[in-house]
Amino acid sequence: MKAKDISIDTTVKQAITSKQAWHYRIVPMELNGDKVELLMDRGRQINGIQKELEVALGKQVEIKLIDGVDLDEVLARYYPRNHPEATVSSIPKLIANKENFILTLIEEAMHAGSSDIHFEVQEKLSRVRYRIDGNLVDKYTISSSDYPAVVNAIKIKASLDIAEKRLPQDGRIFFNRKGKRLDIRVSIVPTIHGEKVVFRLLNKDTGRIDLNRVGFTEGQLLHYKNGFLRSHGLVLISGPTGSGKTTTLYATLKRLNTRDKNILTIEDPIEYTLDGINQVQLKEGIGLTFPVALRTFLRQDPDIIMVGEIRDAETAQIAIRSALTGHLVLSTIHTNSAWGIISRLIDMGVPEFLISATLNVAVAQRLVRLLCPDCKKESEREGEMISRFLPDWVGPSFHPKGCTSCNYSGFRGRKAIFEVIEMTGELRRKIKEKESEMEELPEELYDQSLASQAIELFKTGETSIAEILPILLNQ
Repeated sequence: MKAKDISIDTTVKQAITSKQAWHYRIVPMELNGDKVELLMDRGRQINGIQKELEVALGKQVEIKLIDGVDLDEVLARYYPRNHPEATVSSIPKLIANKENFILTLIEEAMHAGSSDIHFEVQEKLSRVRYRIDGNLVDKYTISSSDYPAVVNAIKIKASLDIAEKRLPQDGRIFFNRKGKRLDIRVSIVPTIHGEKVVFRLLNKDTGRIDLNRVGFTEGQLLHYKNGFLRSHGLVLISGPTGSGKTTTLYATLKRLNTRDKNILTIEDPIEYTLDGINQVQLKEGIGLTFPVALRTFLRQDPDIIMVGEIRDAETAQIAIRSALTGHLVLSTIHTNSAWGIISRLIDMGVPEFLISATLNVAVAQRLVRLLCPDCKKESEREGEMISRFLPDWVGPSFHPKGCTSCNYSGFRGRKAIFEVIEMTGELRRKIKEKESEMEELPEELYDQSLASQAIELFKTGETSIAEILPILLNQ
């Protein structure tokens, strides 16, 4: 049996703790009532260990042997050593102290670089998943009998109503442990089997946010600065959820935040707190919406306004009006490309001449997962996709493999790519004269498209063709 052929169910994985797995060098394969089947290194003497394991685990133990190299790979994949010592593998014991259970989950998710924690209720078992590098990863299962108690503990910690189980609820948890500080947004929604909970982990540390480190090329950063360093106008960043738009906006605000500027933001949620900036949390339940906040901001003598997202025609109209009256307005919007921002504004009812007069710079952004440099493997298995998008490419193609460095995911880290269109006189004329209706903007009018940068990451071996496929299909 080889490591690549081994897949362990999350429930089975929890039969032993991480500490037990590495101490005894064992991995559970099957769990059936009071019996457990364990993998063990064939080079190790098993005499006496089987009885010790039966006492330690409280179950009958069957042992299957596997090569030590393969066992090490399975151990590293399912019981990584790079998370806090307090493991949540022994779920039933930790659930007895529900507050510690929740705090331990948060700490482990932080260490893993997770952006969200999902608690999902199902008919027989419930599960916990972490979003890491944009993808959800199964971590733990919780019995159906224990799950409601966990949800109630979350509600108490987030100052929510434990008696309300029919309506969605939103709350927040402030995490401060061992010098690590997080602002956690809690969302609860009722489903057919019970309540689903999602934690959004918002890092309060803004020290690492730097516009020069966001990922712009030198030329793109120059064009972007030409847009946001003006005294008035509109700066818009587009991209799907989780593409890093908000981080780029915060880095921009840090650059603009000086003692002589009055900066106001309306956000949902406030992901980072910035000293010297007046930040307002959206509260639609009491009528504090984006349009209401924007109208109020205009009476607050602002220099710069940041709107979390332009979602509707009313917000778009007020943002344009604010830019026309001498304010710099920054916001995000959902489109597939930088040039698509103009079409989106037109769809929202903004006339072309107003877009031409106010838009300073349009930016599209994506995050691309990078192959682990320690284990990426050259292969021709994706040849069909390569020939479709790069028919003349004769260089190497890499795909993910998995190793201890990347916890056997095959990927390690993400890189931002951008499409930046600075509004020049020629472009303003095109928009005003309704030439913006053309599907694609000639590439000579902006510094690199998302597709060209994604392809460059593939050609240099930093990512796989499958990873950039969604970007290529959207172009």
